[in-house]
Parts: sequence; C-alpha cells; structure tokens
Amino acid sequence: MPRNPRYDILFEPVSIGPVTAPNRFYQTPHATGMGNMKPNSSAALRAIKAEGGWGVVCTEYCSIHPTADETPYAYLTLWDDDDTEQLALTSAAIHEYGSLAGIELWHGGFHCNNRGTREVALAPSAVSAEFVYPAQVREMDLEDIRTFRRWHRDAAVRAMQAGFDIVYVYAGHDYLPFQFLSPLTNRRSDKYGGSIENRARLLRELIEDTREAVGDRCAVAVRLAIDELHGDSGFSSAGDGRRTIELLGEMPDMWDIALGGSLGNDSCSSRFSAEGYQEKYAAIVKSHTSKPVVNVGRFTSPDTMVGQIKRGVQDFIGAARPSIADPFLPSKIDQGLEDQIRECIGCNICRSANNEGAPLRCTQNPTMGEEWRRNWHPEFIPPAVSRDNILVVGAGPAGLEAALALGRRGYPVTLAEAGSELGGRLLFEAGLPGLQNWIRVRDYRSYMISQMDNVEVYLNSELDADAVAEFDADQVLIATGSRWRRDGLGHNQRRPVEIAAGAGILTPDDVFSGTEIPAEILIYDDDHYFMAGALAERLLLAGHRVRYVTPAESISSWSVMTNEHEFIQRRLLSLGIETTFAQKLVSIEHDRLTTRCIYSGKESEQVFSCLLLVTSREPNDQLYHQLLPGRARRIGDCLVPSSIADAIYSGHRFAREYGEDPRQLTPRRERALLQSSGMQPGRIE
Repeated sequence: MPRNPRYDILFEPVSIGPVTAPNRFYQTPHATGMGNMKPNSSAALRAIKAEGGWGVVCTEYCSIHPTADETPYAYLTLWDDDDTEQLALTSAAIHEYGSLAGIELWHGGFHCNNRGTREVALAPSAVSAEFVYPAQVREMDLEDIRTFRRWHRDAAVRAMQAGFDIVYVYAGHDYLPFQFLSPLTNRRSDKYGGSIENRARLLRELIEDTREAVGDRCAVAVRLAIDELHGDSGFSSAGDGRRTIELLGEMPDMWDIALGGSLGNDSCSSRFSAEGYQEKYAAIVKSHTSKPVVNVGRFTSPDTMVGQIKRGVQDFIGAARPSIADPFLPSKIDQGLEDQIRECIGCNICRSANNEGAPLRCTQNPTMGEEWRRNWHPEFIPPAVSRDNILVVGAGPAGLEAALALGRRGYPVTLAEAGSELGGRLLFEAGLPGLQNWIRVRDYRSYMISQMDNVEVYLNSELDADAVAEFDADQVLIATGSRWRRDGLGHNQRRPVEIAAGAGILTPDDVFSGTEIPAEILIYDDDHYFMAGALAERLLLAGHRVRYVTPAESISSWSVMTNEHEFIQRRLLSLGIETTFAQKLVSIEHDRLTTRCIYSGKESEQVFSCLLLVTSREPNDQLYHQLLPGRARRIGDCLVPSSIADAIYSGHRFAREYGEDPRQLTPRRERALLQSSGMQPGRIE
C-alpha cells in the first residue's frame, strides 16, 4: 500500500550539523544488557532497527574510561583501540541500511561502582557512592577535570574512527556532567560551582572538546536532563534548565532532551504516563535553540508523531521502547501498514532486563535480543516444513502468539478459546488502573490473525480430552494459562500454609470474576510484581479500606526492576493504604492472619473479614494431563506461570522451532577471546 500523504513530513531528511538523517525517526540511546561482551549481538540488534527504517540508530551508554565501570551490568567501552575495532561492527551494521549511527559517551560519576576496575570513583563534590556501600567518591580537583576532558576527547576520536556519525555529550540521568549542573550535587566554590554559568562550564568545555576532536566528520549531540524533578531546589526546566539552553543552545548540532535525574522518570511506564508525556519539556528547549531537538514519549501513533513535528515540539520522533516493540515501525508507516504496528505497551519489562543485568527482552516483540543468538527476525519467519494441522487450545498471550507465528509460517492452525473473547489474562489485567495499554498485546495478535486464511478461530469452545481427540490434529498445543493459588505458597513461603475451613479468602481470580468485596480487605503479597499493588489501587479508588502485608520491605517490591517502584509507593500511600512489611505467612484462621517477622521471628496477628492472597499461580494443565503421553505440548503459563513477556516468548519459540531439526536450534554464544598476557602461570596462595 502507498504511504498516507499526511505522514510525508515524517520522512523528510533533517540535517544534524555535517550529517543528514534520511528521515525523522530517531532511535535514541537505550541499554541492551549486552555491552562490550556481546558485540555481535549488539550489532545485530542495532542493524534490525536500521533495516526497519529508523533514520538514526544510537548505541547504549559507552564508558569513556575505567573510572566509569558498572560491573556487573553490561555497558559499552571506548577505552582503547580494541574497543574502537569492536564498535566498528555496530556502526557498519547500521550504515548497511543507510541510517546514521550515534554513540553516547558516558561517565557515571558517583553512579559508578567500579567493582570491576577497582578505580576510585569521581564526582564534582565528595559524597557517598550512589549504589556501593560503604564506598564514597572523591571530589575532582582542577587537574582531575582537565584529565576527564582528555578522556572524553580521546573517546570522541575513537568514536569517529569507529565510524559513528553522531557523538554524544551525555549530561542526563544524574551522570557526571549533569552532576556538575545540578545544585543538589555540585557544592563547589571554584569556577565550576556556584552560579549556573559556572556549573555549566564543564558541559560547555565538553561540547567544544568534542567538536575539536571530530571536526566536520561527525555531528555533536548533547543529551540533557532538562529537569531533574526536584523542584526549585534542583535543576529545573523553569530555572537552571532553561538558562542552560539559553547559554549553550547554539553550541551543539542537536539536543536530545531527557527528563528526571533517574531513568525511571525518563522511561516512565504507561501505568504512570501517557504518550507524549514529555512534550512540555521538549517545547521549552525547542523555543530556545535553532538546532534540531529530539525527545522520547513512547510514541506509537503516526498522527501523534506528525503533531509533534507540525507544532514545533521537536524535529525528530525519538524512541527507545517503541523501537524495541516494533523495529519496523517506520517502514510500516512508510508502506501504509500502520495498522500492523506492534505498539509498545509501556510495561517496562525491557527496563527490568537491564536492571537485572540481562540481555534485552520485550513483551510485544519476542525476537528482541535474539537477532544474533537465535537468528530471529521480527518480520520474517521460516516457512513451514510440513502440512501438519495444529490445534491451539487457549487464546491468552501464549496461544495467540503461537497461532500467529505458526500461521505466518504457513501451517493450518485452529485456535479454540473457551471464553467469549480472545486475550486470556490480558482481559483482566488490562482493566487494572493504568494498565489499559496492555490490551495491545491482544489487539495486535487478534488483528493479524484475522488477516490470515490459514488460521481459524473459535470462541466459546471449551475442549475436553474427547473433543481434542476427535479433532485429530497433528499437533496439539495447550495454552490454557494458570490460576492464582489459595494455599499461601509464594516466593517466601515454600510450603502451603494451614488454612482454617471457611476462612474468608479470595484470590485475584475472584476479584476479576466479580466477587463482591467487603468494605475492608487485607491483602497479603508474596508475588511482589504489579498485581497486589494494582488491585490495592483499584480497591482504594473504589472506597475500600485496604491493609497490605508482605514479606518484602515495600509495596510491589519487584517493580524496582521496571522503574515503577517509587511511583507505586507514592500513589498507594497517597491513597491511604495501610502497610506492614517483613512479615512471612504462618497460618490463616477463620478471621485471623498470623505472620512472623522475617528478622526477629516474633509472631503477630491481624484480624480480617476478607483476605486477598496474591502469592503465586499454578498451571491450568488438567487437559494436558488427560491427553495421551506425547499427544500435546504446553506453552506459556500452562507450562510455567510467569510474565506476559515470558508467555509470548514461549508461544513464539514453539512456533519457530516446530518441525525444525533440534540439532540446529542450539543458540549461538559469544565467547571470550583468549589472549596471551605474557604472564607466567602461577597460583594464588
């Protein structure tokens, strides 16, 4: 199909200093969890973005010196010429598709733990290290600042030699150059401290140094956190942020605008932000510079993108998460296929991968991170190797993905769903406060399936073993999901607890099925992800009194991995939730919950009229066990309950591997290159 002409503006070339981007789609720097230990994987991931039509594709953060070490997390390095050669793989992969390659030079200052290099951490002022205890960081003297500038200049030269077109000065997300900008972290009294003119001095010098290092071969970009969201006492868009743009606005070739001192604010989940949520901050910068501006906002709607450009908010459509969910988003708009965009749901499972020190993963895009390792492509899949007829039982995330991927391969597929709607768990979870975008997981797959002649869908079709046998499929795939447990077994409780008969116990399944909830409810959370907190919010908003008990130290404690933790605490505490932490489940009487402090061992009791257990789930695998051995396979939550991302991956992997030679399915691994150190072998005594 031809492109809709109202989107033509998105495909205009844009000059960035000495280089020109072929369109306005800009994949801003984002972590992959691969770093310098997986150069082939990193290059393949970025190449997919370029192939998908992103005019600019940037790396993740790239350390300029061993004093910027984030062990055990994966990050890039430009410490020496070996790094230059390695990163050239990525720039070449991006250039193969005509895109510009950008690289983000990074030093974390007091964020660096330096556990790998054992270097002393540096910062504008002496403070405690952000993440390492009991370490502190050393205040940089003037010689340190001159040395730091040399490190940055040398890294810029290496970036140019590695073939990158855009070289970043990174003054965002509370890293070292931003630490000089913020009055909260810069307590200096010399020419680098005090007034904003002095605190911006280092940023000015870094821009000048980088320009001198790359000449007219590369563009110089600045990534700036325009507001660290600490009000007037911090670096704010109304004060120091605006003044910084007034001082330096014409110096770099481009401004990449970030938000907040922490990544959690800049990568805010859809639960706590809408599409384009940073617009007012980008508009401030755009009004004070003639240079191109890019900003993220979890953009998935082409009309919203066009609005950003036409209203002068920014010159590019910046994206990290949407480019992960659908690397081919620009190409689909260009080809008039915008109805086939795999829209980001803003769940931040991608952020959790980085925070766990693991390679990137995505709920919507199961191929993300597998481009090199498994040779998976988001838009292409190997054709069927037979005419096997496949029955998929259950149309939740795993069943939908399996049916879609198998259908794309060309297999005849029948998808049977017991309920009246497709979606499984998504139908309920997307109804929780702030999670409405999660239904996109269902909507994308159901729409794509509806376009296929070889996939038949049957609703209100609950199958038993006899019905499955009568169907006579060559392969049966059981994707019947899971249910929440009622016996208290969870992450901290490894055995079912004693529960008195007749106790007023509910699970999330009861809430979703419409069970009447009394005015007061006690929630016990041993799941620690979104569910208990989101249910608590729903009940609080409905006027219930909610008490929350957990073995953890905070509400929805695992949400720290998705950068939602502080938002969840703020929201629920402001709504009046009553909390008790560090309590492990012991027993449940008719109206009494007994817990034990995980530290002191002291037992305590809480009286309840209704207890909502959010602990763990068990597979709905009865149908699987009723079938003859070898007759069926399980996927998703029916195999092992987990996140929606894992369920999607499970369904996709089955579809990719069905009928293939198992010997060809072992994923590739990147191995360390053994080099002679010149040292004699010995031992540590």
